[in-house]
Amino acid sequence: MRIRIDAVDLPGSTCPAPADAAFATYGNIHVAVQRRDRPAEVLEPHPGDAKSATWTLDCTATTSPTGTDVTGPYVQNRLGRRFIYLSWGTVDESGVFTMFRRAKLMLDTIPAEVLAAAARDGLLVGRLGLTGTGGTPLCARVEPPRITWTAETGD
Repeated sequence: MRIRIDAVDLPGSTCPAPADAAFATYGNIHVAVQRRDRPAEVLEPHPGDAKSATWTLDCTATTSPTGTDVTGPYVQNRLGRRFIYLSWGTVDESGVFTMFRRAKLMLDTIPAEVLAAAARDGLLVGRLGLTGTGGTPLCARVEPPRITWTAETGD
């Protein structure tokens, strides 16, 4: 199975820094998918002022009597809850991504019938906007209705 994340409404290339930071804003911000247990390893960073961003992740869906379990190199698992991290970071002149904020796309909130259909048909699609409250990058847990999950036919 594959998971495709389609994002729109990115917040821009700058973001206010926390009040205790030595600077006023984060600049040249990007968003990317973080690899499981490797916060410094991110997939396909997109500029924060891009019109849209899309990532496609290869996963394994296993069906059991309790439902469908999704695993893969970009699927996190904390306390039995599966999710995908979208990491926000700055990119310096040498191309180094430094994370400052993350959003958790919660997989355990996907309706069981949608997840089962995606496992059968090959593609789970999550659609969301990436601008949070106050115009800043979306962060924290992301669950419906903030994200819409659908099953589609894979390639």
